[in-house]
Amino acid sequence: MTSDSRDSTTAAICNPLNLPYRYQDLRPMTGGRTVHREGADPSVIRYRERFYLFASMAAGFWHSTDLLTWEYRPSRKLPALDYAPDVREINGALYISASRQTDSPFFRSEDPLADDFTLVNPGFPFWDPHLFQDDDGAVYFYWGCSNKEPITGVRVDPTTMDRIGEPVPLFGGDPEHHGWEQVGENYVKTEPTTELAKIIAEYLGDAPFIEGAWMTRHNDTYYLQYAAPGTEWNTYADGYYTASSPLGPFEYAPNSPFSSKPGGFITGAGHGSTFQDQHSNWWHASTMRISVHHEFERRIGLFPAGFDADGILFCNQNFGDYPMIVPDRRVDPWTETFAGWMLQSFRAKATASSFAQGHEPDLAVNEDIRTWWTAATARPGQWLQIDLGQERTITAIQLNLADQSLFTHAPARTDGAEATGAWRAIYPDLHPTEVLIEVSQDGEQWHTVSDNRGSGEDAPHAFVVLEPARRARFVKVTAGRMPFDGPISISGLRVFGTGDGTAPAAATARATRLDDRTARIEWDSCPTAHGYNVRYGIAPDKLYHSWLLYEQNNLDLRSLNAGSEYWVAVDSFNENGITPGPALEIT
Repeated sequence: MTSDSRDSTTAAICNPLNLPYRYQDLRPMTGGRTVHREGADPSVIRYRERFYLFASMAAGFWHSTDLLTWEYRPSRKLPALDYAPDVREINGALYISASRQTDSPFFRSEDPLADDFTLVNPGFPFWDPHLFQDDDGAVYFYWGCSNKEPITGVRVDPTTMDRIGEPVPLFGGDPEHHGWEQVGENYVKTEPTTELAKIIAEYLGDAPFIEGAWMTRHNDTYYLQYAAPGTEWNTYADGYYTASSPLGPFEYAPNSPFSSKPGGFITGAGHGSTFQDQHSNWWHASTMRISVHHEFERRIGLFPAGFDADGILFCNQNFGDYPMIVPDRRVDPWTETFAGWMLQSFRAKATASSFAQGHEPDLAVNEDIRTWWTAATARPGQWLQIDLGQERTITAIQLNLADQSLFTHAPARTDGAEATGAWRAIYPDLHPTEVLIEVSQDGEQWHTVSDNRGSGEDAPHAFVVLEPARRARFVKVTAGRMPFDGPISISGLRVFGTGDGTAPAAATARATRLDDRTARIEWDSCPTAHGYNVRYGIAPDKLYHSWLLYEQNNLDLRSLNAGSEYWVAVDSFNENGITPGPALEIT
């Protein structure tokens, strides 16, 4: 988006990533029709000094030189309607495959920007594929997406992708011992409310889906990562097993899940990929959940990652949907990636030009991407304004747009239906999200910080860094053209910066182990706190997991691994800063 002219730009991003996610025209099994964006199951690699991001239902891919800005590139050679595409470099070329219930082909490219993908092998039926080339040149193929069948691996020919030898079953789910693999929102399964849901629930049972394999070799250890328990829940996460050879035998890693984001503005951090940048920093890209219009309504997140001195794989997901720095050198992922900009807009007073019933203005500032303000009319010029209560220093603004009743505005599509059972199609074109963003000290005199009206830009999660930072009390968004000429809908007008007050007092926490997989965490409320970040882990110096909570002072932590000891710390925070809590053992 166009913003203030500047000599330099702070290299910062904010989850979910601002990508022009493709629109789907979907007719769910429950009936009706929905039109919404979808992007999930990201495979990210760095190839010839450029990052490539392949995601489900994208009809192409994204590329970037810096992880900050991504350009979409459509493809006429790759299937448009396949899930969970995998991309890896094999002998100097990219190899791509994706999920199909029929034969799943393998493609090869040495110049993906030229769309030169060529068919290598017609493949065989598999779901959630993944290729990995070891240091000795041997290539292995992993697949699996089931609550009944295990993740499976086999060696393949690096040129033809033909299988060498028999497939090896590697591991499946174990929710009786791995608390984070339990199905359900917050790991609690609810009873289905419709007959169709009851039939599906009876068929699926309580077993988690084990899916999304990704292999990383670090030193002499093989880290086979996988996702569970299901993409539609806030608990969608990635764990891992380790082995001394690519086909095992594999041993479960007690630090699992290493990627997990069950709380905050947008939740979920499963089915992803682990890669390094040009400075040898590790990153993990993963799937983030919306799942309002359909279970597969999702976005993509990016998190700092790494391996500690004991070889434990981790992600830093503390405040994982707050601004983070993309470094220009090798950095410590725990201390040098958080931008330090706190949320200023939580529960701010919101007013609007109009609103649709059930989509009031305050839903744009409640830190929940699954609810949103929608204007009552689709006419351009509709606006949303928030009052921060007092003047603040604003450093960045993230504008998250939602899709409200777009099936009443979008023309129906049927192309591609033959590949998907006549239930899904994709809109190939970009759709403009044009807005004016202004700030003001008094609500009268306004200063433009971003204006992309007339540009045709598609930025559903626009992130605007203000350089220099500005003092302001009011923020206003005015709509231009919207996708399919529908009404503007905002799920999060998020303002970041620094307040003029003090951080809240430290939280006094208590932690009790209720059973092998569950702990009860409680803490005394701090009057000036907006929320709390619960950090926990398998050692007092390895609190690698986190759960961000607003206006809550207890948590039933059901994600523990049986047989492992845990420690926990509760940090309090508000618009002025974070006050870390001490680590205490869960007893």
